[in-house]
Amino acid sequence: MRARHEPHSLPAFPVYSSSFLSPNELVLGGGGGASRSGIKNKLRLYNVGTTLSLELIDELELEKGEDAPMSMAAHTKTNTLVCGINSTEERLLKGENENCRIFSVKEHKLGFVSAQGTLPSGDLDDYQKVTVLSSDGTLLAVAGGHDLSLLSYPSLTPIASPIHTGNEIYDTTFSRTTLVIATTLNLLVYALPLPPTASQTPSPTKGKGKGKGKKTTSVIQQSPLALKLLHTVEIPASIGGGAEGTFRAARYHPSDGKFMYTVINTSSPRTRKTKTPSRQAFVCRWNTESWTVDKVRKVGDRGLTCFDVSEDGRFLGFGSSDLTIGLLDANTLSPLVTILKAHEFPPTTIAFNPTSSLLVSGSADNSVRVVSVPQSTGGSSWGVFVLIFLTLLVIILAVAAQKYMGP
Repeated sequence: MRARHEPHSLPAFPVYSSSFLSPNELVLGGGGGASRSGIKNKLRLYNVGTTLSLELIDELELEKGEDAPMSMAAHTKTNTLVCGINSTEERLLKGENENCRIFSVKEHKLGFVSAQGTLPSGDLDDYQKVTVLSSDGTLLAVAGGHDLSLLSYPSLTPIASPIHTGNEIYDTTFSRTTLVIATTLNLLVYALPLPPTASQTPSPTKGKGKGKGKKTTSVIQQSPLALKLLHTVEIPASIGGGAEGTFRAARYHPSDGKFMYTVINTSSPRTRKTKTPSRQAFVCRWNTESWTVDKVRKVGDRGLTCFDVSEDGRFLGFGSSDLTIGLLDANTLSPLVTILKAHEFPPTTIAFNPTSSLLVSGSADNSVRVVSVPQSTGGSSWGVFVLIFLTLLVIILAVAAQKYMGP
């Protein structure tokens, strides 16, 4: 299946994160990072035109010495976005890393809203690599290498004790009732806390202050509860033919929590005959009622670097370290679109817009590619084939009947 796509060069702007605020409003995060490269770290707001053009609307330059926005999630209803941005090295050394930040877009202008530190202090190499909002926009999961925090959005108030994992965290995803953390070697399935009931909500009481008749609100300070671990799911031994595998991404189906998709990159160990390890990438569809894989598709001979599911649940988008980006049918995992050499460096981010009509990928090579998502997945072609077959069958039967009946 062919798809229209346009490359765009963004000089001196390595791209690391992306998200759509509306069908045509795209926010990119990038820059030179914390290194003294001279490339400034910024958030940029673009308008995507009908011809897949990019028009820069606004940009917000971060403080000198801060890191680039390495991860991002958008809340379209409030026109806000959450980014993972490390503070300057001086603040990191003081334990003052405000890594989780909220920005808003008002009248086509980017603005800072609030920030919260969630990463363990003292680790200068850790950064917020995962930023994911729940589908209803009330919960936010942010994670570094081994620590994940579950926060209320937009207050950024912790609602559960931080989760520390022995294996490295690569992704996380929400259903209505669970939070799944994708680590290097397993999926950790946690039950989400229930919302507070009316009996647990503090009510206003009369205070004893100087002001006569004043009321104060009684606030009950409670320590966040630990999330309950429901399942630990290992990588199926059948995937990769026994090669070592790692989870790279995880996404629930947007409207059907029965299904979840993961990316598993495998690597065969080196041998005397094969000095270079063999690598493969697989996309899997899981049945979350039994936590078994019901569909698997090998999508390449190099590892996947980024992954997303369209809002309507029809498409899966991926970027590969072989510089390819592609589209799969979410139901069958069949390949729909493959764009070779989409970037000069491996893609770092990929995102669908809210109407599932656009797909954007970005890379540290200072480029993005905008793809028009085909709205037909091949069903119409099969319908045409069936129609032609039936038409020919009717003609053959008519000719046969005419010969049988005679003059």
